[in-house]
Amino acid sequence: MVMEVKEKLIILADSAKYDASCSSSGSRRTNGKGLGDTNYAGICHSFASDGRCISLLKILMTNCCIFDCKYCLNRRSNNIKRACFTPEEVCEITINFYKRNYIEGLFLSSGIIKSPDYTMNLMIDTLSLLRNKYHFRGYIHAKAIPGASEVMLRKLGSLVDRLSANIELPTDQGLKLLAPNKEANKVDKIMNYVKNNRSTRFVPAGQSTQMIIGATKESDWDIMNKSESLYDKYKLKRVFYSAYVPVNKDRLLPSIMTPPLTRENRLYQADWLLRFYNFKVSDILDEKTPNFNLLLDPKADWALRHLDEFPKEINKVSYEELLKIPGIGVMSAKRIVASRRYFTITFNDLKKMGIVLKRAKYFITCEGKYFTDFTFFKKNIIEKNLILEDTIKENKNFKQLSLFE
Repeated sequence: MVMEVKEKLIILADSAKYDASCSSSGSRRTNGKGLGDTNYAGICHSFASDGRCISLLKILMTNCCIFDCKYCLNRRSNNIKRACFTPEEVCEITINFYKRNYIEGLFLSSGIIKSPDYTMNLMIDTLSLLRNKYHFRGYIHAKAIPGASEVMLRKLGSLVDRLSANIELPTDQGLKLLAPNKEANKVDKIMNYVKNNRSTRFVPAGQSTQMIIGATKESDWDIMNKSESLYDKYKLKRVFYSAYVPVNKDRLLPSIMTPPLTRENRLYQADWLLRFYNFKVSDILDEKTPNFNLLLDPKADWALRHLDEFPKEINKVSYEELLKIPGIGVMSAKRIVASRRYFTITFNDLKKMGIVLKRAKYFITCEGKYFTDFTFFKKNIIEKNLILEDTIKENKNFKQLSLFE
């Protein structure tokens, strides 16, 4: 019996939900005479840098796979319903969804069917049709298949805005344990090729990757050192962290009931510090403290461990020092620097600038004065108050949105 396209869509959209690396930014393709468009902020099934919630059709070409990775729902040995799109079907779904304003772009990944080159060629045929027959000029993010030839990589990269190749696990040892068919150096080759060939016509929005957190025993220090190395070596746009979801049973997998979402959140916060706040991994973690405090965000935790550097006088410290203060972000730090050229900043001014005074007040002075009398405050009291704030803020249930909800 021939499977209906709607049934394929349900299966292959659901199979793609564990891939988190579909955020995008940085593409500037103009519309011309085609359908769709991109802008500097990019389009993704997430939140853009300007705060907009934007939609992306995220599907697999197929959930059939020749590999048997122990953590993967689509592993070869799993008895699940399998499906495979034709290139024409993906194009028709994408265009129909776009015209109905359901989506603004496409994220296309795939299980590995027959071979890496065969799979990549199937994706290339699909995206070539979408670009050339349907004249779709909207955002496309595709997953490169490790082990595919440079010829295939070049073709795919010329059709997409962003490309990603997932390292899957933070260390080579973890990969050998849970995904013995995969080789880390094949992902490295993709990242290096993209870095050396990136242009306005080849992967203009850059590349990203994803690693699964909690499936193996690496510390947060191991994970963040890996991320820092990837950013430095390959100039990645993003490293995504995906809390391990227990979808399979295997003696090599951890026995947990729920994904470690709080840990995932701390890693994202620390990643933000690396990319935008001039922190190094060595600033926030080391061999003696290899894991993040799950009760406190990494920046506040760092500040508490370096109380001798505080308080900082808002009207005098440098932009770099402002970024170290809990409750002050990149935009608010820039506002402070710009404003104090013209007037002396007070606590009321800070509120108007968007500073989170509930956090910042313990670490700053304005005109030499605290927000209130903190002379009796000790580290343990500040920590208790900050943890209380974090608990209130993060006391939410998180889940990935389904296309059909």
